[in-house]
Amino acid sequence: MRKVLKYADVRDNPIVTEHRYKAGTPTMGGLAILLGVLLAACVYFTDKNLILTVMIMMTAGLIGLVDDLIGLKTKEFQKLIRNISSEPIEIGRLTLKTGENARVTTPKAKEDFKKLLEEKKIEIIDEVPIKKEVKENEKIFAQILISLFLVASGAVSTSVMGFNIGLFVIPVVIFGIVGSINAVNLIDGMDGLAAGIIAIASVACAIFSISTGNVDGSIPFIVIAGACFGFLVFNKYPATIFMGDTGSFALGAGYITAAFLGNVIYFAVIALAVPIISVVVSLMHRAHIIKLPVEPLHHTLNYKGLSEKKIIALYWGLTLIICAAAIYLYHAI
Repeated sequence: MRKVLKYADVRDNPIVTEHRYKAGTPTMGGLAILLGVLLAACVYFTDKNLILTVMIMMTAGLIGLVDDLIGLKTKEFQKLIRNISSEPIEIGRLTLKTGENARVTTPKAKEDFKKLLEEKKIEIIDEVPIKKEVKENEKIFAQILISLFLVASGAVSTSVMGFNIGLFVIPVVIFGIVGSINAVNLIDGMDGLAAGIIAIASVACAIFSISTGNVDGSIPFIVIAGACFGFLVFNKYPATIFMGDTGSFALGAGYITAAFLGNVIYFAVIALAVPIISVVVSLMHRAHIIKLPVEPLHHTLNYKGLSEKKIIALYWGLTLIICAAAIYLYHAI
């Protein structure tokens, strides 16, 4: 798949300054993940949970593929500027110290840019290509459709944590699918970050399912984990292929589908705590409750000087600790 994507010139062009050196790396590698889980579904075709999980992954992956294809086109070029004055400056919502860089993105930042350029407080150091993308409301609509496919299958239990919620299972599934896809998509910004977290969380869910006597519920998680570990061979730092929205959409939808079908949704949410926290932080930033120099959180950490390898190790380590603690506490209590 990597060779095919290279031949087709399907390559990533990161907009984060610190990651510009990765430009040219093949993207849409999620197609390889989809081929992996599809192979497993063909081998274990008698497992209904696995078949349905893979069908949902294929559906979500196709939607992500469309988003990736649209993203190959450039929407605009944004100015990358540096503060060359001897004092901090305000541009948009950011405060830049002397020597710090930032992209001119928002309408207010573009207005401030003109004034600061005239005052010779900033200099233009680069132009960053911004990809075209599907509107957020259209993405959410497509993700809701995916969740409705899962609801229509009738395979999702209406019992959640021992309570029969009846028709309320519909909004729960919608919230679960939409939330999981966006959490994984948001965390997919560094080499192996999303694939590693989903691999760890899926292994934990499989272990939890087996330890509670739900062996059948572990199979989809084992397959997802296997696909992630296989992808990590090429996606770990330094990555030679990226999964793109094709992969993040598929993994997000597949992971939570396996959780619903295996009736371990509460544990699966805990295991996905790191991406969920990242989403919450980003939402707080967008709601102007907090201010990040770069969104999402892992890019802010990188911007503040923490190396990509350390951030990946931190996020993987936190996920592993949370999963291990959750399994231990469940059985201890």
